Amino acid sequence: MPDDEFYFGDFLFQFGPIFIGIIFIFVIGSILFTIFKGIGQWHKNEQSPRLSVPAIIKAKRTDVSRGSNNDNNSLSSSTYTTYYVTFEFESGDRTEFHVSGKEYGLLSENDTGILNFQGTRFLGFERNSINQENT
Repeated sequence: MPDDEFYFGDFLFQFGPIFIGIIFIFVIGSILFTIFKGIGQWHKNEQSPRLSVPAIIKAKRTDVSRGSNNDNNSLSSSTYTTYYVTFEFESGDRTEFHVSGKEYGLLSENDTGILNFQGTRFLGFERNSINQENT
C-alpha cells in the first residue's frame, strides 16, 4: 500500500490524544469556573451590608437529588435534599434563600417577621410572636 494513502488507524492515533486533551481542558476549566464563581459570590456577600427587614414567608420548596455508588458489587444509593424559602418584602419584591434543614422545618408559609441576610446569604428569620401581631 502506498504511504500517501489515508488510513483510519493513523487518524485515530493522531486525533485521539488531541480529543482527550480537549476533554481534559474542558473538565478542568469547568471545575475552575465553579470554584472562582463560588469565591466571587462569597466575596460579594462579604462586601454586602447585613440587613434586617420585615418580610413574610411566601413559599417553601425542596430540591432532592439522588446518587448511587457501586462498591465491591454492592449497590448503595443516597439522596441529598436542598431547602429553599421565598420571602416577600413590604415593597412586594421576593427573594429566595437556601436554608438549612433545621431552619426549613421551623419556618411556615405566611409567617411574618424580620429577615436577616447579607447579599445572597440567609442569616436568620425572627418570627413575630402572637402577642406582637395582636397589638
